[in-house]
Amino acid sequence: MRMSSDDIPQTALEDRSAAGQKPERHGKPRGGPERARAPGAADPERKCVLSGLRGERARLIRLAPGPDGAAWPDLGARLPGRGAWIAPDRAMLEKAIAKGRLKNALARAFGGPVTIPDDLPQKIAEGLERRALDRLGLELRAGHLIFGSGKLIEWARAGRLHLLLHAGDATDNGVQKLNQAWRAGQAVLADDAGDIDERASKADMTGVYVLPAGREPLSRALGRENMVHSGVTDGKAAARIATDVSRWIAYSDTACLGHATVGRDDMKSVGGILPVRRNDEGRE
Repeated sequence: MRMSSDDIPQTALEDRSAAGQKPERHGKPRGGPERARAPGAADPERKCVLSGLRGERARLIRLAPGPDGAAWPDLGARLPGRGAWIAPDRAMLEKAIAKGRLKNALARAFGGPVTIPDDLPQKIAEGLERRALDRLGLELRAGHLIFGSGKLIEWARAGRLHLLLHAGDATDNGVQKLNQAWRAGQAVLADDAGDIDERASKADMTGVYVLPAGREPLSRALGRENMVHSGVTDGKAAARIATDVSRWIAYSDTACLGHATVGRDDMKSVGGILPVRRNDEGRE
């Protein structure tokens, strides 16, 4: 059976336990596995060992040492032992690997020698995509996603969508129509005085995502044909989706604002890519 890259370190640790051996640890646990937090508690910040940027751990990527001494992606932040955090920036990661900076940074963080798999950047990419698509599938089965241009436009104009998602190969025309409906809905919800068209032109677009995957992988993951556009109708579901999708988008160097590409130089911080919704509850 083929193991996913995200499962390799955990599986190896479990195999050691089954054989009566203690899982290998590098010093005292630091940074993981993460302790359970009280409901409503803020997500603690972590620091990227490459860039120095700080962000909530859900917005960063954790790397952990496997029993083979290699660094593995721990996207769920569940593996024991010391870990290190990096920003979701593939270009930065690949450059750091090529120059040996990642190996040195991880050796300090893990408290010992570490090897860097050649395919680490690709393993992270595959893991982020899998987590995001799995999350969309779960929320679809829970009834939190809607489809169809007519229905999406209606809900978006009424301000009833928490997120609007476009496949990476969606046509500009389709994206523009739905984005305009989103702007109209945000204008309706805005408390600012003034002309509604003016408010729409300044609407918050951080809840609009262009996904790094096209319609074919999305259709396979969601079990529906021709999956191009979708909307999230529940606030809590939107927060869960945004956590996984925004990391995936940032790592893939695509954008969540409209249909344009936004470089990382435009971001104020790692946390700047995630939409902040007005509330956590779904609208009735």
